[in-house]
Amino acid sequence: MRDAAEQMSVDELRALQLERLRWTLRHAYSNVAFYRKKLDEAGVGPEDLRSLEDLARFPVTTKDDLRDNYPHGMFAVPMAEVRRIHASSGTTGQPTISGYTEADLDNWAGLMARSIRAAGGRPADVVHVAYGYGLFTGGLGAHYGAERLGCTVIPASGGVTGRQVRLITDLRPRVIMVTPTYMLTILDEFERAGLNPRKSSLEIGIFGAEPWTEQMRAEIEQRAGLDAVDIYGLSEVMGPGVAMECVETRDGLTVWEDHFYPEVIDPASSTPLGLGERGEVVFTSLTKQAMPLIRYRTRDLTRLLPGTARPAFRRMERITGRSDDMIVLRGVNVFPTHIEELVLRVPGLAPHFQIELTTRNHLDELTVHVEARDDLPLEQRQTATERLVALVLDNVGIRVAVSVGDPGTVERSAGKMRRVIDHRTGAVEGPA
Repeated sequence: MRDAAEQMSVDELRALQLERLRWTLRHAYSNVAFYRKKLDEAGVGPEDLRSLEDLARFPVTTKDDLRDNYPHGMFAVPMAEVRRIHASSGTTGQPTISGYTEADLDNWAGLMARSIRAAGGRPADVVHVAYGYGLFTGGLGAHYGAERLGCTVIPASGGVTGRQVRLITDLRPRVIMVTPTYMLTILDEFERAGLNPRKSSLEIGIFGAEPWTEQMRAEIEQRAGLDAVDIYGLSEVMGPGVAMECVETRDGLTVWEDHFYPEVIDPASSTPLGLGERGEVVFTSLTKQAMPLIRYRTRDLTRLLPGTARPAFRRMERITGRSDDMIVLRGVNVFPTHIEELVLRVPGLAPHFQIELTTRNHLDELTVHVEARDDLPLEQRQTATERLVALVLDNVGIRVAVSVGDPGTVERSAGKMRRVIDHRTGAVEGPA
């Protein structure tokens, strides 16, 4: 059964968004010194939002703004009203902190329950949560959402893959929530143990926290015998549950627009783009008390599309990558998802791969390290190598090196996969 918000008309939703946007702007302006200064410098104030279109007049917020105001400078409530804190990893600089009031946590649990239900989950289902717990939002976000829906939760967290397989086999969950790359590691462990993952109890996989492709979806569904659906979120805005792919349509992520107002902008100019135009998605929180965000630049690249499964709510196309994950190699833009898609088109190659960037003779080079599947004969590896080189050249426009190794030789994920290792001259190592 859908909740009342999911059944609103477009007009009802837009009226609610305008009301909540006005509240957010007043709340942020009155209680966050950063926003008061930022809006004053831009010559706009909360009273200038007379329509939803007026939001484009307001300045954007960036991750650097959050880092510059670390740890509590973006909070709009006293610390005594903050009930939980989450944070990014901070591997590429100062971590970003997110705070939650009791009402924020209640809304988050409700949105995650809505998301799991949209994925096909139901009360009394057993849900295996293999997202990491702790400061990362994935584990606890999934956990409290599943409990809110009325499910039984297995809080497995990430890692110890043999135990994951044992828990799935013994406790028979219907739903698993995990990153897509770690799901591949779990499937490998099933097969290593002589078990057929298609015969497990799993029927629904809710995958997020990293970009993945339709080819990856097909790989997981074929091997696991489940429906694989996409979930989207980011810790700065809330965590998982900002948008969810509905299982009945599986045609992109339905944005829960009663709590988050989406825009797509040109990443270079910040100019707003229209429905169907590809760019960077920007979110304004509509109900966050502890840390409201105005036009937060996510760096995630996608486009907005009309609603389908929930007609009033717009959809986001599957995230193709992040603008800060983009590799520029000899003038060509390359995303790890481009390589993933092509690897999975080559018979005999497994979906486990890493990209290594190096500099030789002052030129940047890219090597794809990928595994052979167990059934690929040694004498056919060269053919698979040449096939992948040709596919990348034809589809991406660059010549790369390919190294096909034995099964198990590529680093495995116990959470988010490190897809890119950058050894180029002057490069700063960071997560992909």
